[in-house]
Amino acid sequence: MTLADDLQQARAPLTMIHGEPFNAEAPPEALTGDITPTELHYVRSNFPVPVHDGTLEVGGAVELPRTLTIDDLRAMAPVERVVTMECAGNGRLAMRPLPIGEPWGDYAVSTARWTGALLHQVLEQAKPTAEGVEVRFTGADHGSYLLHPVLKNIDASDLTFERSLTLADVTDPDAEILIAYEMNGEALNPDHGAPFRLIVPHWYGVASVKWLKHIDVLTEPYVGEFETGHYMYQWADRPPERVTRMRVRARITDPARGGIIPAGTYTVRGKAWSGTGPVTQVQVSLTGEGDWHAAEVEPPKGPYQWQDWSFEWQATEAGRHTLRARATDAAGNVQPEVPPWNHLGYGNNAIEVTYVDVR
Repeated sequence: MTLADDLQQARAPLTMIHGEPFNAEAPPEALTGDITPTELHYVRSNFPVPVHDGTLEVGGAVELPRTLTIDDLRAMAPVERVVTMECAGNGRLAMRPLPIGEPWGDYAVSTARWTGALLHQVLEQAKPTAEGVEVRFTGADHGSYLLHPVLKNIDASDLTFERSLTLADVTDPDAEILIAYEMNGEALNPDHGAPFRLIVPHWYGVASVKWLKHIDVLTEPYVGEFETGHYMYQWADRPPERVTRMRVRARITDPARGGIIPAGTYTVRGKAWSGTGPVTQVQVSLTGEGDWHAAEVEPPKGPYQWQDWSFEWQATEAGRHTLRARATDAAGNVQPEVPPWNHLGYGNNAIEVTYVDVR
């Protein structure tokens, strides 16, 4: 079987947003369990799946530059973490006016079990110098790209995907950033970044660079298209801000949008997550401007994954009903009523509205 055959088979259950590079949403049923099966996990790529030679170079402002293979990473103490990952553009279609960018609906979010080596331990072996301030992560993927106007002086005919984090973030043991080589107990597949990728808990998926090829310690802040052009909140009334942590969000998973349910007591269920969490409260509203009712929020099963919540609804009146859910996290962040509009359509965590017919 060829790589193209493997990719076609792996992509079959997903809802395609773009064919090449391949971008696809998870199906609604992918949000019902604790772990999203690999074949149902959403896929986000800025460029086509690249060829990777199986090596990872660690360099820049370090005392001991290294070239690592997957065997080198596997030789380190393996770490397994369950991480919820959301595309920064998730929910873009709900913004008005419609921003530019991939037309993501509501299902560019998934949770997987990742296994790999801790990034801070890899960097400790390379020994960053005192001059280091940031760390740049470069994928093997590349291609032509439509630039944001602020970076018109960059040659966009063959860009490589690169992002950075501060050295302080990267070397913080509590951050538990992984160089992952397994997903849900199996080797990474091509769409998800084989042979290894970055997994940055709490951050939008853009930080978790796929097909990782280079890690470079820098002595000055990194400037690039995917750092200061795209993946920036371009506001109309204030300075731009970098896309970083996931915003607090709740999703109703049952009943399905537009579904029909029998009259009586119905358990409304859903997921909630935040990059500044954990989620401490979920409330449900049964009308457009009515009271908010407290739902039951389950404790987090891990520090980086979504949480289940439920609400016992006395659905005794036949007809169409609206349902809304909003989440609050431990930092006090609450979902807004209106999407926080920005030019590139990132970070939409507005309260979602669904409806069902009671019969």
